[in-house]
Amino acid sequence: MSTTQAIVSTDAVMQRAKTENLISPRFYTTDYAAMDRLDVSSLRAEWDAMLAEYEGDNNHDHFKRDEAFASEVKALPPGLHQEFLDFLITSITSEFSGCVLYNEIRKKVDNPDIKQLMTYLTRDESRHANFINYSLRDYDLAVDLQALKASKAYTYFKPKYIFYATYLSEKIGYARYITIYRQLERHPELRFHPIFRWFERWCNDEFRHGESFALIMRANPQLLRGGNVLWIRFFLLAVYATMFVRDHTRPVLHRAMGLEPDEFDYRVFDITTEISKQVFPVSLDTDSPAFRRGLASLVEARIAFDAGAARGGLGGRLQQAGAALKGAWHFAKLYLHPVKKHALPAQIRVAPVW
Repeated sequence: MSTTQAIVSTDAVMQRAKTENLISPRFYTTDYAAMDRLDVSSLRAEWDAMLAEYEGDNNHDHFKRDEAFASEVKALPPGLHQEFLDFLITSITSEFSGCVLYNEIRKKVDNPDIKQLMTYLTRDESRHANFINYSLRDYDLAVDLQALKASKAYTYFKPKYIFYATYLSEKIGYARYITIYRQLERHPELRFHPIFRWFERWCNDEFRHGESFALIMRANPQLLRGGNVLWIRFFLLAVYATMFVRDHTRPVLHRAMGLEPDEFDYRVFDITTEISKQVFPVSLDTDSPAFRRGLASLVEARIAFDAGAARGGLGGRLQQAGAALKGAWHFAKLYLHPVKKHALPAQIRVAPVW
């Protein structure tokens, strides 16, 4: 695990949730007027069918703890305990980030299509964040969501950046959750916490959220061609690299579930890449040995950066600066790595079949 303060108190929880670095979840603002001008009328039938699914709310009864939940919570070895807490806090922050952004868009647009979508997304992300927070409370810890909203730094993203990043975050979230769920379905003896029993239906929320942004982008095809393809490449790499580095700071967590970080991450990349062909005209060649070496180099740079932070003083700061430069260099090389190109399918929506 990275060299951060041990999570032993609510203050430490809040400090972790407010942490700002390259792999931490962020809070966003955007151009609400541009959001209000979005037009999805070219895909009216698909859009209305999707909104009907949200209205049906097939997970309305899902995010409730059953009677067995509390009895399944058990003491964990110190290393696993810390990495699991870090996983919960990061997940809460990520889910609540979406909740805050979607709610702000909902309040500031009049466009009925976007307003309705953002209402449903806010509902779902609020459920997710609060459900995870209850699991933190089992350890006498919690994230104060309102305090986090008031104190967390916000990053401005143009709407198209929101679409690229959020689409990928939702789809990779689906791929992560379903991969973990399937692993623990095969090996229930490795399910060290009851929250994992909720992941199958939960990840279908993530999948549907991604479908929403896929429809928005396909209804506005200028977002998927020309110079915007360079931005798509950037966000593909940023989301994949962030996940890879973050997962390699939690080796104990993954191995407790019988998952090796490399194998797990590349399985998740495969699923996400296959799904993202519905909307993106390019995909990353994650099977390339050179690409994989580049991701491993990012992990090494992160480890060196954390070691510099732990070292402190001038020497530590110099070590951090050197590690940051190495990380930027390897990210740039990965960005320039050849991508795979493909035509967009006529059928936009994809089924969560994994």
